[in-house]
Amino acid sequence: MNAVIYARYSSDNQREESIEGQIRECTAYAEKNGITILHHYIDRALSAKTDNRPEFQNMIKDSGKRLFDMVIVWKLDRFARNRYDSARYKTALKKNGVKVVSATEIISNGSEGILLESLLEGYAEYYSADLAEKVSRGMTENVLKSKYNGGNRTIGYVIDSDRHFQPDPLTAPFIREVFQRYAEGATMTEIRDWLNEQGVRNTRGQKMNYGSIQRILNNRRYIGEYTFRGTVSPEGIPALVTRELFDRVQERMAKNRKAPARYKAEEEYLLTTKLFCGYCGAYLCGESGVSHTGKVHRYYKCVSVKKKRTECHKKSVRKDWIEDLVVSETMKMVMDDQVIEAIVSMLMDLQDRENVNLPLYEQQLREVDRAIENLLNAIQQGILTKSTKARLEELEANKEDLETRIACEKLAKPRISAEFITFWLQRFRKLDVRQESHRKMLIDTFINAIFLYDDKVVITFNYKEGTKTITFDDLKTALAEEKISSDLDCQAAPYQSPRGGIRRAGYAAGASFWLAGMGPADSGNGRKA
Repeated sequence: MNAVIYARYSSDNQREESIEGQIRECTAYAEKNGITILHHYIDRALSAKTDNRPEFQNMIKDSGKRLFDMVIVWKLDRFARNRYDSARYKTALKKNGVKVVSATEIISNGSEGILLESLLEGYAEYYSADLAEKVSRGMTENVLKSKYNGGNRTIGYVIDSDRHFQPDPLTAPFIREVFQRYAEGATMTEIRDWLNEQGVRNTRGQKMNYGSIQRILNNRRYIGEYTFRGTVSPEGIPALVTRELFDRVQERMAKNRKAPARYKAEEEYLLTTKLFCGYCGAYLCGESGVSHTGKVHRYYKCVSVKKKRTECHKKSVRKDWIEDLVVSETMKMVMDDQVIEAIVSMLMDLQDRENVNLPLYEQQLREVDRAIENLLNAIQQGILTKSTKARLEELEANKEDLETRIACEKLAKPRISAEFITFWLQRFRKLDVRQESHRKMLIDTFINAIFLYDDKVVITFNYKEGTKTITFDDLKTALAEEKISSDLDCQAAPYQSPRGGIRRAGYAAGASFWLAGMGPADSGNGRKA
């Protein structure tokens, strides 16, 4: 039988040695029973009271591929400490022909085994709930006794040998000053900058940020309140600020929350880091300005022009116009069945090239199956010798080994079907390009890089995750040779007529070039480009 091992530990009190011990005992169980281990699924510092465990969920999903017959756990409480989750996921595994086995708990397959397994699962859930109650009682008692409960420490306090809070002589004065400054009109940003200048750091040793100041000003511990799950000890901690000062700070914060925002949120520039100047290769960054009528105009402007690094003459281009053009050309590509077929074909070919072992093992398995079939035919015809029997045993051992290798390869590098890739790509056809989030999704998925001139734009599309951005030098070389196709990884893309805006296309270095003709566009100075 083929099996996988699931191991986990639930808290920082346990370490990697816990995982090693679980795997060692599970492996010993497998060897003793002649079981082949294909894969290990390991969750670290995650409780079994919840099913929100990444490797656990991957294991349940992989069981649907029917590559393994068994899940081996050190104890059943590693699988789940919740009877509902245990029953639910064991049922899901059972439908896929997989059973859960404990390496250290002897459970028979008869009716008494069902009873014992239920008792073990019930005890695991009871132990977890009982432990949680005891921990909660202990922490509540600590609050009533004004003792530190663990977790992140509060700036301005230190913990003494009896686990009580005491004012920190180094940071407590800064906390008092923070409340005083804010009550007198200072902004949180100003207070943050002042604390960072003074070298005050948060509890993780990092610089203060805006959220750090908010948490300080909202923290009722500074007026002496110590709280845990509804239990409040009003004077459990030495107060650093007076209640009157704290209340004034809360009033000002509430007033500021209701006040209109000082700065309107910046509009997102969707082509940032993807849009390059066709003349000097620099980024085009977002820029905005207000006309004499009060209307806000937004552009993309070459960084070299903006910072006057070179004599680049690239004109600014209106944000809406270039983004609409890119989205439009991308949607044309997505709506073209031939393009989708070409992308799917390349991705399937890419999968085959990246996983060279699987096709080899499958070919070897077919050859072994043919050899076994030939030997069986020979035996049926009465040809049976010692060498025939030895050869058959050798071939059957080879077959078992190859089947194990194939299962391991499929678990390590699952193959995505052409139908699923086609379905996934065609979902983009349903996007509403009027919505900013949908436009962003389209651009982030398909656009690799865009090179912008005053009279044309070169758009490169991704077809492989992780593909590097096509560089300006790549573009200059391709244009100088009067071709867009490269010999790095070439396959011609479907040609479209100039009326559609596409002059020519091809693939180069992991992306497809689409050279789109520029229509009339308002340049940065108001003239037509």
